[in-house]
Amino acid sequence: MFRFAIWLARRFRSAVQSPLQNDVATVQFAEGQLAQGQSVQGPSGQGPNTPTVVLVAQPGGPQQPRRRRFPRWAVWAALIVVVGLMFRRVVAWAVTGVLSAALGLFGVHLPHVSFGWPWSSSSTSNTLVGPIVLQKIQGIDKPALGTDNFDFIFTRKVTKNIGIWPCWYSATFSAVGRASATVDLNPGPSWWKSATGHYKLQTLTSKTSTTPGHVAITMALPLPQLPQSVHDVSVDNTLSRPIATDHSWTYPGLGCGVLIRPEFSQAVLYAQAQSEAFYQATHLTSVTGPLVAAAEQEAVTIIRDNFIVPTVGALGYTVTRFTIRWVVPTTGIG
Repeated sequence: MFRFAIWLARRFRSAVQSPLQNDVATVQFAEGQLAQGQSVQGPSGQGPNTPTVVLVAQPGGPQQPRRRRFPRWAVWAALIVVVGLMFRRVVAWAVTGVLSAALGLFGVHLPHVSFGWPWSSSSTSNTLVGPIVLQKIQGIDKPALGTDNFDFIFTRKVTKNIGIWPCWYSATFSAVGRASATVDLNPGPSWWKSATGHYKLQTLTSKTSTTPGHVAITMALPLPQLPQSVHDVSVDNTLSRPIATDHSWTYPGLGCGVLIRPEFSQAVLYAQAQSEAFYQATHLTSVTGPLVAAAEQEAVTIIRDNFIVPTVGALGYTVTRFTIRWVVPTTGIG
């Protein structure tokens, strides 16, 4: 019993004592690689044959790279998209400029896009739309021509008696004339003064960041001008032909023929036909009406499609209504 008490006291004393500090040991694996760790007593108890256990970390070697949550190309693509959205006005200006320069060689013109930074305001004041559009209209330097072909008939009769011989010759021709009515698309700065009321732009709806605005434009232009001289009309020789002839009994004898034939040369006949065509293009309603209508239509097409629609579209608006009224021009325009 005494021995058992001594043994129990020793066991109790060893349990309450603080454990020994673990020693650092270096071990070598079978492949020759060295590693460091802490040495602790084995689980078999005390004694000279107690095994020593060395706790080491995982053997060294190339660490596996940490797998990315998103691929590198996706990150760059997202970054480019974000930057493109922020600088979309700059991108649109650059792309439009390059395309305009390339397509301009083939006669294709794109709408102008203004340069702008994201921190600058991209909206255009409604008060600026009207002056900008008017500035484009004032840049027109060519008139609109309304051209039309028309058929007409003219007669030429020449009488030249030789002594007591009555010599005369008459011929009737069918001809085709061609004439143009002219519209002055830019009558001058005084024509566009606000007091005249010749130009009015009305904003129907304002534009937003997602939808374009709508405008209505009303203009006044001078009435189309009919041909001013005989040289403003022409006659198609290839479509002109004689349809009837009459002459004296002596024609085309030697005497009368020599005198009368030069009066029916091509140059003489063309001059008379041109004069007749000029008269009809300035006095005959059946000819002047189509000329004026063609000139008005051409003027509307040129101003609307080539100047107003591209300009308004570049400012973020759509032309809902476009009207031209025709007025009699007054003196002092220019």
